Amino acid sequence: MKPATAAKKLGIYLPATPEEFQQGAVTRDELAELEKNPPAWLETLRREGPHPRPVVAGRLGISIAGLARGGITEPLTTADIDELRDDPPAWLVAERETHRQVLEEEERIAARQRGES
Repeated sequence: MKPATAAKKLGIYLPATPEEFQQGAVTRDELAELEKNPPAWLETLRREGPHPRPVVAGRLGISIAGLARGGITEPLTTADIDELRDDPPAWLVAERETHRQVLEEEERIAARQRGES
C-alpha cells in the first residue's frame, strides 16, 4: 500500500515519518508488524506528534470540521493539544458542545431504528 494509506491506518502524520517510510510501499505484513512492534520513531510520533487532523479532533473531542471552523489547519503536537485542553478557547468549548449534541442525536436515531424509544 502507499505510504499515505499506511500512515492513515497507523494514525500518524506522514510528513513527520522517516524518509524511508515516505518513499517505500508498505505491505500488509509490514503494517501488522509496525502495529504489533512499533519502532521508536513510531512510538515517538504517536506520543508527541505532530498528529493528523483526525487524531487532533479526537483528542479534543470535536469533529474535523470543527477544527477547520476553529482555524486549526496544521497538525498539532501533543503539547499543543494539551495547551488547548488546559485553557480551551471559546471556539473549542462551542465545538465540543456541538459535537456532543450531534453524537446524542445520532444515538437517538440509532435507538429509534432499533425499535427503542
